[in-house]
Amino acid sequence: MTAPDGQVPPDVVTFGETMAALRAQGALRLGGSLGLSVAGAESNVAIGLARLGHRVRWAGRVGADELGALVLRTLRAEDIDTGHAVTDDTGRPTGLLLTEPRLGTLTRVSYYRAGSAGSAVSPADVLPALAPGTRVLHLTGITPALGPSAARAALAAAATAHESGITVCLDVNYRSRLWSADQARTALRPLLAHVDLLIASEDELPLVLERPAADESEAADRIVSAGVREVVVKRGARGATSFTADGASDRAARRVDAVDLVGAGDAFVAGYLSGLLDGADIPARLHRAVTTAAFAVATRGDWEGLPTRDELGLFDQPDGTTLR
Repeated sequence: MTAPDGQVPPDVVTFGETMAALRAQGALRLGGSLGLSVAGAESNVAIGLARLGHRVRWAGRVGADELGALVLRTLRAEDIDTGHAVTDDTGRPTGLLLTEPRLGTLTRVSYYRAGSAGSAVSPADVLPALAPGTRVLHLTGITPALGPSAARAALAAAATAHESGITVCLDVNYRSRLWSADQARTALRPLLAHVDLLIASEDELPLVLERPAADESEAADRIVSAGVREVVVKRGARGATSFTADGASDRAARRVDAVDLVGAGDAFVAGYLSGLLDGADIPARLHRAVTTAAFAVATRGDWEGLPTRDELGLFDQPDGTTLR
């Protein structure tokens, strides 16, 4: 299918805040060098999907500063369409985060995103990105936590996409440093009416329920009964489960030596959506999702270690293999 402007529409549209990321090698209070990159849940998913061969469009706002230029340059280098990204001309800066390893794979993240360009993303910024023929809109619960304008943008995009027959995927992705559980519940529940695929960790499911559920299975059943076609529960090292009206499907995680857990959930989502776009059944989607997540935890960085499509089979090679 070709859009009215003659361009091939994206497989996936996503938007949110992508920040400059400073990564420390040790405790920040001790000083030392910092590595500069970019990070954002939605753009992590976008990069994962683009590396797997899908057409991806990222919409959002960055500051009119060098860090905003870095964000856009990085996304373009990963073959992501940034034609609908907005450079904010009102003085709002590009957001910033700092990460520091503290204990094994435990990482502490500090945000500097209040009043950022990304927090001001609006419906007018993102709705034009939903070209006819788009197959999936991917959202996270981080975006509505950024502020009223971003919350309106998320709800408007979800409603518009759903009405247009575009599959709407919501990864709850709760960030306690951005808002309370009650605030998240208030904002996320209206989104649920437009969501086809909900992805959440076990402790995030209550954030989309009106009242507590006895267990995970009951929570997922109630969400599916409310109109969501599929609920996928991420369990990290314990794998994942998909719930639909036809029942549940489990998949164990891939065994790998964990180096950095940051970005694993986004990698999982990228793999799952890739399988969905390829028409794979649920077990195959879960298999690809836990594989891409394993790549993420086996390497440092939010997205740097994500695989290309021809690398998906590397985990099936014998340990110690050298490819020559």
